[in-house]
Order: sequence, then structure tokens, then C-alpha cells
Amino acid sequence: MPAFITFGRVLFAVLFIVSGASKLLDLTATTQMTEKIVIPAVLATYTSQLEGLTGMSMPQMLAIAAGAIELICGFMIALNFGARFFAIVLILFVACATFYFHDFWNQTGADGRNNMVHALKNLSLIGALFMIAGYGRLSRAPEPAYDV
Repeated sequence: MPAFITFGRVLFAVLFIVSGASKLLDLTATTQMTEKIVIPAVLATYTSQLEGLTGMSMPQMLAIAAGAIELICGFMIALNFGARFFAIVLILFVACATFYFHDFWNQTGADGRNNMVHALKNLSLIGALFMIAGYGRLSRAPEPAYDV
């Protein structure tokens, strides 16, 4: 049974690894997608400081962060290194991505239905991530002792 769990965890993580790598390999398209994210006015001072320090726009920094989060968390879950922590990070990431990019409640027609399917898919991913976070790292059962 542990082999099936490991195999399933690795296959599950491939989604995030490929998605994160594709975001980082096509930063221009990813940056264009992140331009729709509205940063709260309270954080405007901090975001302008970050833009000054890095020389990048906030959408570009968000694009890099999104790709890095998916890639790193995917690899860590696949390798079962800090799986609980990285699953929780991905839960927050997928929830935010669903809110900002699949807002079917504001859409009608085919776009609304398509985004609802994506939101439900993300909801199932969040459920699987909760299972990984709840199950965590496999611990080995102690070997039975032999009496002499």
C-alpha cells in the first residue's frame, strides 16, 4: 500500500511541477495573466518599495512567485520532504488562484460554465492537498521482535 501512496503522490505532484515550470518558461504570458490581480491599497507602499528594489513590476514578481511556488511545492510533495507544509502552501495558493482567475460567479454563459468547471477542479485539488497535509509523511511500523 505505501508504494501506491508514493506513486499517487508523485503523479499528483506532476501537475504542479509542469504548471510551475511552464509559468516560469513563459513569464510574459504569466505576467499578463497576473495583471488582473488587484493589490490592496494598504499594501501600495510596500509594493512600490519592492518594485524599486527589484526593478520589476508587481505583476512580474507575482508571475515569478506563482511559478516558483508551484514548482518548489510540487517537487517537495513528490519527494515527500515537508509534504504537509508544502501541501498547506499549495492549498492557499490554489484557493487564491481560484478566487482571482476562475470567478464564475461574476460570469454568464460558456465562460461562466467553463470557469465553474475549473473552480470545481481546483476544489478537488484542494481536497487532495488536504489529504496529503493530513496524512503527511509515512512512518515505518516497528519491526516485530523475535524472542529467543
